[in-house]
Amino acid sequence: MEDLIFETGEIATLTINRPKALNALNREVLEGIARILRDVRHDASVRILIVTGAGDRAFVAGADIAAMSEMSVVEGQEFMRLGHRVMQTFEDLPIPVIAAVNGFALGGGLELALACDLILASEKARFGQPEINLGIIPGFGGTQRLPHRIGQVRARELIMTGEMFDARTALEWGLVNHVVAAEALIPETRKLAEKIAGKSGFALRQAKAALRASFTMEEDAGLRFEQSTVAVVFGSADKTEGMKAFIEKRQPKWQHR
Repeated sequence: MEDLIFETGEIATLTINRPKALNALNREVLEGIARILRDVRHDASVRILIVTGAGDRAFVAGADIAAMSEMSVVEGQEFMRLGHRVMQTFEDLPIPVIAAVNGFALGGGLELALACDLILASEKARFGQPEINLGIIPGFGGTQRLPHRIGQVRARELIMTGEMFDARTALEWGLVNHVVAAEALIPETRKLAEKIAGKSGFALRQAKAALRASFTMEEDAGLRFEQSTVAVVFGSADKTEGMKAFIEKRQPKWQHR
């Protein structure tokens, strides 16, 4: 579909392509993303996924307000469930997902970024959950994921006031990993992706699963999950190769790319 651009490869890129609408998420776009993510999940050649928005104004400026304004209670609930499924699918991908935020990441756009593993932001990026200004609340997971990223105190204020914050503040609060010049955003994101892609794919999948457990499990259960995951990687060919390469002072040749 024209509203989405997907470039496959070891480092794949998904671009939301609605620049005139500031890449707002409507039902068709969300359903298209869901289909692409299903393909990515079953494509062993894809090792990293980068998500970004077309143009230089917005990553994703939110869900489509014009469309939501016409929705009934049932339609609104179905739309939010679709958004939840898409964000959950991003989180559940076994590969690392990196958001390259090039402008506004508001409402559903911030929620999309929160569903990614890492976030790189342009100096022009602006973040926020402004739903309260429309008489609604975040509906794609923002009330749950944002407090985990920046803490309850800040998240409560942002969700209750609807205020935006800039990229440097996002870095200070631990929401984003790096802030770079606008023209360097995609090159720097690809550089980070290439660095990660050089690691054992098997170990990366186990690391993501263990990190995900820290979000979904109580600490005791999460620690037990980590122990079982470590046992799995200790039985892998990549563990043998990685440690052998370290001892022999050479680069490892991973079996599981």
